[in-house]
Amino acid sequence: MQIDGIISGLFAAVVVGVVARLLVRGYQPIGCLLTLLIGLVGAAAGAWIGNAFDLAWFLTFAVQILIGALLVLPFTVATRDRF
Repeated sequence: MQIDGIISGLFAAVVVGVVARLLVRGYQPIGCLLTLLIGLVGAAAGAWIGNAFDLAWFLTFAVQILIGALLVLPFTVATRDRF
């Protein structure tokens, strides 16, 4: 793997993580590193699913965002007010 592939992969992970956090309402007590990790897992899993089903790039990106949002959701649920 070349350095430009690593950099573009990390950039995609940041984008997926940030957009996933924006889509999930509520407080998420996660920092930049965990956002990057969630984005990385979401991007990798979404890319794998997109390639497996031969989806277009936009649908693959949507799957990546959905997986990222599903990974952010437990942090939101765990920290919500219990009133």
